[in-house]
Amino acid sequence: MYNYICRKGKAECQEGITGDAKGTTYLRQEFCSVRYCNGIDHDHDDDDVLGLIAFKADIIDTSSHLSSWNQDDNSPCSWKFITCNPATGRVTELSLIGLNLSGKIGRGLEKVQNLQVLNLAHNSFTGKLNPELAFLNNLENLNLSHNSLSGGIPVFLTNSRRLKFLDLSKNSLSGRVPDEFFLSCSSLRVLSLSGNNLNGPIPNSISQCTTLNHLNLSKNRFSGNPDFAVGFWLLTRVRTLDLSHNVLMGRVPSGVLNLHYLKDLFLQGNHFSGGLPSDLGLCSHLKKLDLSNNLFTESVPVSFQGLSSLTYLNLANNMLTGEFPKWVGLLNGLEYLDVSGNGLTGIYWWFRITDLHEPFWFRGNRFDGSIPEGLFELGLTQIDLSRNQLTGSIPPGSSRLFEALESMDLSANGLTGDIPAEMGLFSRLRYLNLSWNNFETRMPLKLGYFENLTVLDLRNGAFHGSLPADICNTGSLEILQLDGNSLTGEIPEEIGKCSSLYLLSLSHNDLRGFIPRSMSLLKKLKILKLDSNQLTGEIPQELGGLENLLAVNISYNRLQGRLPDRGIFPSLQESSLEGNLGICSPFLKGPCKMDVPKPLVLDPFSYGNQMGNHEGGTKSSKGSKHHRFLSISVIIAILAAVLISIGVLVISLLNISSRKRLQFVSNALESCSSSSRSTRSLSIGKIVWFDSKIAPGWVGNPESLLHKAAEIGKGVFGSVYKASLGEEGRDLAIKSLVVSNMIQYPEDFDREVRVLGKARHPNLVSVKGYYWTPNLQLLVTEYAPNGSLQSKLHEWSNSSQPLSWSKRFKILLGTAKGLAHLHHSFRPPIVHYNLKPSNILLDDDFNPKISDFGLTRILAKLDKQVMSNRFQSALGYVAPELACQSLRVNEKCDVYGFGILVLEIVTGRRPIEYGDDNMLILEEQVKMMLEEGNVLECVDESMGEYPEEEVLPVLKLALVCTSQIPSSRPSMAEVIQILQVIKTPIPHRMEAY
Repeated sequence: MYNYICRKGKAECQEGITGDAKGTTYLRQEFCSVRYCNGIDHDHDDDDVLGLIAFKADIIDTSSHLSSWNQDDNSPCSWKFITCNPATGRVTELSLIGLNLSGKIGRGLEKVQNLQVLNLAHNSFTGKLNPELAFLNNLENLNLSHNSLSGGIPVFLTNSRRLKFLDLSKNSLSGRVPDEFFLSCSSLRVLSLSGNNLNGPIPNSISQCTTLNHLNLSKNRFSGNPDFAVGFWLLTRVRTLDLSHNVLMGRVPSGVLNLHYLKDLFLQGNHFSGGLPSDLGLCSHLKKLDLSNNLFTESVPVSFQGLSSLTYLNLANNMLTGEFPKWVGLLNGLEYLDVSGNGLTGIYWWFRITDLHEPFWFRGNRFDGSIPEGLFELGLTQIDLSRNQLTGSIPPGSSRLFEALESMDLSANGLTGDIPAEMGLFSRLRYLNLSWNNFETRMPLKLGYFENLTVLDLRNGAFHGSLPADICNTGSLEILQLDGNSLTGEIPEEIGKCSSLYLLSLSHNDLRGFIPRSMSLLKKLKILKLDSNQLTGEIPQELGGLENLLAVNISYNRLQGRLPDRGIFPSLQESSLEGNLGICSPFLKGPCKMDVPKPLVLDPFSYGNQMGNHEGGTKSSKGSKHHRFLSISVIIAILAAVLISIGVLVISLLNISSRKRLQFVSNALESCSSSSRSTRSLSIGKIVWFDSKIAPGWVGNPESLLHKAAEIGKGVFGSVYKASLGEEGRDLAIKSLVVSNMIQYPEDFDREVRVLGKARHPNLVSVKGYYWTPNLQLLVTEYAPNGSLQSKLHEWSNSSQPLSWSKRFKILLGTAKGLAHLHHSFRPPIVHYNLKPSNILLDDDFNPKISDFGLTRILAKLDKQVMSNRFQSALGYVAPELACQSLRVNEKCDVYGFGILVLEIVTGRRPIEYGDDNMLILEEQVKMMLEEGNVLECVDESMGEYPEEEVLPVLKLALVCTSQIPSSRPSMAEVIQILQVIKTPIPHRMEAY
């Protein structure tokens, strides 16, 4: 192919043969091309260039990945992400995977007629699917997964008779799949529509896709009656069939046996009922079978013993009954088995699955008898037999168990006897839960042998004896729960070696003595529960230095005296302190008893009486009087000396004062004058900085900043602007306050804003300074580059990918920590009052930062207009007692708002949504669906996969926070405690407190 130069509509070939002589020159969309040059046809190359440039025009490419795409090039074959056929020079593959592209999939690709592979996965494309993709007759592979495409599934996508691979998963496609979509799918090998919002029945026309090998329709809202499977059972070549996490219901009809090549079948997370499909046992090639989280009943079919190739079997959380079949022990290839959450019974001493090394989960059934010794010969990594009816003692473990076991949960059974001594040799064990049993034995010794143990839960296990001093020898323990036992003795000083501990719970025992000062070494500690023991003395002042401590309960002991004056202790409520001898706290009404050293005893006979020297009562009485006389005399003498010393000191100070009185008055007058000048200076405009890192001298006219800044938001308190300030171009946010409602005196404004400036926390937007004049008042704060949570939840389709569950939980936990700091670190507490997604800002790492906190402090008055505007801007977030009864602001109002925020983050829905003739209140809908047992249907599906064991308790926590009765809502410290437990990095989540 010859290069050419286009000049003023006339083309020349490099060999000097003009386009006028041997070619045709023409213009089209500002592109110039030689149709024939030296007899070679270049029109198709031109079509590829034109089409791709037109396609690029609708793309937002912030990182300039497509900069090599030049409209003046003869051919696109040298462009990045393009593959051409070397024989024809035509484009055959366009692959733009994960380039952070956005915009639309627009026109132009229909001109690239030889295109066989189009892969635009893992970007942020929006809009509907372009119908012109139907004209790509040679297309074999189309991958548009992990984008933000919306609208329905168009019929035309399967028009290409060569299409083998079609992946539209992880988008926001909605509506029903039309019957016609499957009528032209005879060439399809792989089809995935997973992770969208598709609904309605699955068309029976899917049976036309006779060559399908892999079909994934999971994580949608497909529904249907028992006839749903008619089309599927005709897909005789299918190897993977995934219909999980939909709303399919009814009994699974027979016909699975027709799927001769089926290897993986996933039906979990639906509403299937009735017995398990018995003919599944005839699928001899089946390797993975997941029927969990449905409503299956009856017993496990005997035919399942024919699944000789099975490596993965999950029947958890159904309603299966009957004796667990013995033949499961003969499935020698089985590596993963979970039958937890059913009603299975029986003794499984016969168990012999030699290859099983993945989690062995049998929790929540009715298994009885003792734990089979053979179970510990399997080399398992995880064992969960919790919530059954097991009895007897824990059998000794084999060397295989020592080498492999990482997690063991035997809680909530009826186990008795001693803990095997060799259990301390489980060197890889990280999680051990023996709680809620009836061991009736001493605390296990040599706990320090567990080198990697991070969680030890022995609650309510009927343990007695003292707490072993070596419990923290390894330093890896993060959670230690020993509540509800009969432990005696003192808390050992060695507890300070638990450097990794963040949850320590020793409540409801019989522990005595003092709280060890060494506990102040637990710098990571977040939760401390010592309630319902016999602890005495004062709480060590050093515990106030535990900066990460969020929740403490020391109620119902024999403690007295002062609380630590730092950290969380000054803000501990009555429920955490009550039932002691006399703790000094403003929240307690009882006596305050100081635990101070007793006065010196001068009676020499007092010791004799105590040691058994029983002399006459008269002598003892005289000695006692003599003791009292001497004590009073000494006290009087000391007081007289102190008074004389004070008198001398006062006289000396008065003499000095008389000589310097004139100087003092002069300095005082100068100070007042200086203060007055300062106030006058402030009144005409002065930026006051709280951050010493910001140089104050570079702003000549602060009011001019607003003219240079870009407005990025607006609220009831004013507008927010982004400005690059200083020599380094540092980005800050400037809030221009609504002056009419603000404090009118600069010194009052300064005092209140400085309180906000001291509220420094990683999850609060820090206040850097302010500017005040009677006509303009600005707050300068840090700038959050990722915008607000509002935009990420409801406007992500125009800018970025939806938030994943891990990011959402991170935002929830961080917001809770920020609110807890405002509530528990200030007296009176700082109440946000206006919590909502637009006031949660996100930094580069998606850490939340609460903004607009405490602005009620600088309001001159809460007039009706401001209150009305705030109610409207925070619709659905206003606590009922605040909106309906009074304007009283307290911490529980923020807790209510946090609960609504949780619901909005998890569901992706606004608190109140209006339809054509109805209104949906999110809180009521979630509560109703929780009662019906299908609350997970509320979860925002755009975030993709999520752990149900985390999402479900988070939703329940949200409903507790939104209780109509303020006193029934938890404190934010308690909310953090619950969230920490939910997110505990262990195989199974612990029960909530």
